[in-house]
Amino acid sequence: MEITFFGTSAGLPTKERNTQAIALNLEPYLNNIWLFDVGEATQHQILHHSIKLGKVNHIFITHMHGDHIFGLPGILTTRSFQGGEGKPLTIIGPKGIKEYVETTLRVSESRLNYPLTFIEIDDHFAYQHNGFTVTANLLNHGIPSYGYRIEAPYTPGKIDVAALKNIGLEPGPKYQEIKANDTFEYDGLIYDSNEFKGAPTRGPIIAIFGDTKPCTNEYLIANDADVMVHEGTYLEGDKTLANNYNHSHIEDVFELMTRADVKYALITHISNRYTFEDVEDIYNDLVSKRRQTNFKFVCDFDTYKF
Repeated sequence: MEITFFGTSAGLPTKERNTQAIALNLEPYLNNIWLFDVGEATQHQILHHSIKLGKVNHIFITHMHGDHIFGLPGILTTRSFQGGEGKPLTIIGPKGIKEYVETTLRVSESRLNYPLTFIEIDDHFAYQHNGFTVTANLLNHGIPSYGYRIEAPYTPGKIDVAALKNIGLEPGPKYQEIKANDTFEYDGLIYDSNEFKGAPTRGPIIAIFGDTKPCTNEYLIANDADVMVHEGTYLEGDKTLANNYNHSHIEDVFELMTRADVKYALITHISNRYTFEDVEDIYNDLVSKRRQTNFKFVCDFDTYKF
């Protein structure tokens, strides 16, 4: 799996950073891409990448601020002409996302050539799709803002070839049946497949946050995550200022990482007050002082594989 950033700025675009947009590639589990937030000009950003809109079958919106949704109508209409014809698309987000999309398409007289489904969240959300589990919880940002927790499917344990040979079953097509089922029949006997397989392996857990200041629900989303995407609007100064504006300070992010045992954090939503050189200096200073290296301040088009 991999995460690609098409926008990493907070609030306003800059010459170096577009507004918020994240792509989660589900391979090797599924041949699909999920988008999280679609800031202005996201479709233009995607033109500089190999991602195809026809592979996008879910779009998750964290909240209704413009830097997270103004690119959505363009993505939807362009998808009709870039491999999306006839391929269903589901949009999940706060109340109002359906009205926003339908109104924009109606007044612009835009037509989509694929079915569109909306799921609007009210406080909490749980969703299953082809082995993936997605939950969402309300954050604290002044307007409804959500964080999404994505749990990839478990991978079945490896076949114990030696144990199967001990009952006389040599490698062959039967092994796939054993791997896929709880029981199997061989030579007139019924066996428990789990006795001939190793323990299943947990898939990655990904936490993707909307804008927020610290709140209780953050832990539910981030707990034991392999990778967390979190806003870092304020990278220095007084934490009180960040929280007064319903945003997070970098120290808030570090505290959440420690409390929730997050393995790695990708920090986005960087304020336009910081130049690239500022961000690099702050990163080096934080690493030096904290001896912590399991985080990164991301830029547009950065990709993280896991």
